[in-house]
Amino acid sequence: MLARIPDMLIMALPILWALTIHEYAHGYVAVWAGDPTPQVNGRLTLNPLAHLDLIGTLCFFFVGFGWAKPVPVNPYNFRNLRRDNILVSVAGVTMNMATAVVAALIFRLVAHAGFAPAGGFGSILVMWLVMSVRFNVVLAVFNLLPIPPLDGSHIIETFVPHDKAQQWQNFARMGPFILLLLIFTDVVGKILRAVVWPVSDLMLGV
Repeated sequence: MLARIPDMLIMALPILWALTIHEYAHGYVAVWAGDPTPQVNGRLTLNPLAHLDLIGTLCFFFVGFGWAKPVPVNPYNFRNLRRDNILVSVAGVTMNMATAVVAALIFRLVAHAGFAPAGGFGSILVMWLVMSVRFNVVLAVFNLLPIPPLDGSHIIETFVPHDKAQQWQNFARMGPFILLLLIFTDVVGKILRAVVWPVSDLMLGV
């Protein structure tokens, strides 16, 4: 464990940034759509302490994927319920993928243009960029899984017919337990490894 502490310290910055911008994006779009709830609850901030979930953050370090505290949102304040619910749901994923693209472009510039400094801060910078790509892609793909309370389930919920609403609510109540079961049986891990590594490698050009 002690040998891993320096690596964990290097990992901390891209992990905290990925989690923070994901939740901030949800809050920002919700406020834009007419719902003040995120701002009232102090979640319209880039301070990571406002967003971090202890278990979800630790999972990122030890399991490879994790989560933050969901931003509280009242969709009945939205100007357009269906449209804005979708926009808020995809906001975090979109921000994570945008961050991954920017980090990948900088990595290619630094690492592939022949002027990446060896050792010291130069090596740490390259590691930060690679981890930023991977963690942001992980967070985006993980949140797109159609299991409550993840963002993918909120998108599906928008299109659930009225006569199926009660069935969906019953499923949603079981969602967190189903998600934990899939995490502990490594089903989620296998899905993420099958998708995230090829996508992030393609972005990084490695």
